Amino acid sequence: MPKLIKFYGRECPHCHDMDPLDARLEKELGIKLERLEVWHNVTNAEKMQQVDTTCGGVPFYLNEKTCESLCGAVDYETLKTWALGKRFKQPSHSHEDDEHDHEHRKH
Repeated sequence: MPKLIKFYGRECPHCHDMDPLDARLEKELGIKLERLEVWHNVTNAEKMQQVDTTCGGVPFYLNEKTCESLCGAVDYETLKTWALGKRFKQPSHSHEDDEHDHEHRKH
């Protein structure tokens, strides 16, 4: 199974919305998401900056095997399809109205 990473912010409501789906994914597929907090951890934030070329906010998911990423809160089927390395359609997502994300992108 590929290495799956979730970049998140501790106070990010969108990230917490995904927590139950993350847990379901781990249980159903027998995998473990690596979770990297980026709002309070400079090393993790730098790692996210290196790999995030499209999202610009959190939650941001990366499948290291396929190099495919997911931006923002998505439905379970999209998350599962991404985790399995299958083709999926990236939902449109914008963090423009999310002031907290906008503030953290400045750092």
